[in-house]
Amino acid sequence: MKRLHVHVSVDNLAQSIGFYSTLFAAPPSIEKPDYAKWMLDDPRVNFAISTRSGQSGLDHLGIQVETPEELTEVYARLAQADRPVLEEGATTCCYAKSEKSWIADPQGLSWETFLTSGESTIYGDSADLGSIRVAQPAAGACCGPKAA
Repeated sequence: MKRLHVHVSVDNLAQSIGFYSTLFAAPPSIEKPDYAKWMLDDPRVNFAISTRSGQSGLDHLGIQVETPEELTEVYARLAQADRPVLEEGATTCCYAKSEKSWIADPQGLSWETFLTSGESTIYGDSADLGSIRVAQPAAGACCGPKAA
């Protein structure tokens, strides 16, 4: 069964852990000096926060699978999405060992698809996602406030 993954970059980890622990009515399942993660079943989500991005807000979304067969299925969908795909393969990221690929949606939001195979004592390296970024048209939302 697949699980939605959400990763948010935060400025104050302790404050954010307090907030999300209250929101989810549960403490993090993993807590490190720069990272925390909740593996929730209701809703079924892998929700992570970290201070590693340098910019607060939504960092990326993802689909976490539980079997190699599910990973193959999701990878096939990435190939059909008509977007550049970064096949990272076996990697260590977010204190976990995983097999993963990355894609960006038409707005440039990064999505990872991954199968976790174990824990790690280190955070790991962040992938260079430049190859999946497609040039975007100039900003200018029709419904948002105008910049000062």
